[in-house]
This record gives sequence, C-alpha cells and structure tokens, in this order.
Amino acid sequence: MRHRKSGRKLNRNSGQRRALYRSLMASLLWHGKIVTTEAKAKALRPHVERMITLAKEDTAHRRSLAMAKLPNDRVVERLFTEVAPEYQDRPGGYTRIIRIGPRQGDAAMMVQIELV
Repeated sequence: MRHRKSGRKLNRNSGQRRALYRSLMASLLWHGKIVTTEAKAKALRPHVERMITLAKEDTAHRRSLAMAKLPNDRVVERLFTEVAPEYQDRPGGYTRIIRIGPRQGDAAMMVQIELV
C-alpha cells in the first residue's frame, strides 16, 4: 500500500528522477516556460516553488543550497538576480500549468508550465 507516500516515481529510479528534476528546473528557471507532460509538470511544480522561495533572500548559504539542486552556476545566478526579486511580495504560487492537448505519438497530455 502506498499510504502517505509522497512524490511521483515517473517510472524512473531515484537517480534518473533527480536528474530529470534538475534539468527541468534549470530549463524552466532559464527560459520562463517549458512544454512537458502533465505528470512531469505536476511533479516539478513543488521543487521549483521551493527554489524560488529559497532565493528570495540572497545569502551565501542559500546560494550553496541552490547550487546543490541546480546543474550550473548561471542558472543559480539568474534565479537569485532576476527571477526571485520579481516574487518578493508574493507568498507563493509562482508557477502556472496550462494544458495544450494530447501528444501525437502516444496521446500523453502535454502542458506548458510557466512562471507567473
């Protein structure tokens, strides 16, 4: 039974899942919006929101915590200098998921996840 087990497996082992979240987070924070499947977007949303909340206060400790979760320092720099200051007065809800429609090949529901 899966009672009280949080998170989605996305049919991957833990290392692959962590790598997927890192790359999707980096793409979303760098470009502002990405197109992916609905399951991946719903799994990604809490991770991105935690990173933006973390970056609201710019300290060395918080930057090192962000570096542990994101793949390179350019994304971290952009997160702390451009993305997070826009949401300084917002208490949460930094992302929006918009349905696009089913994918041609396998009919997976595609969505666009973007920063509000």
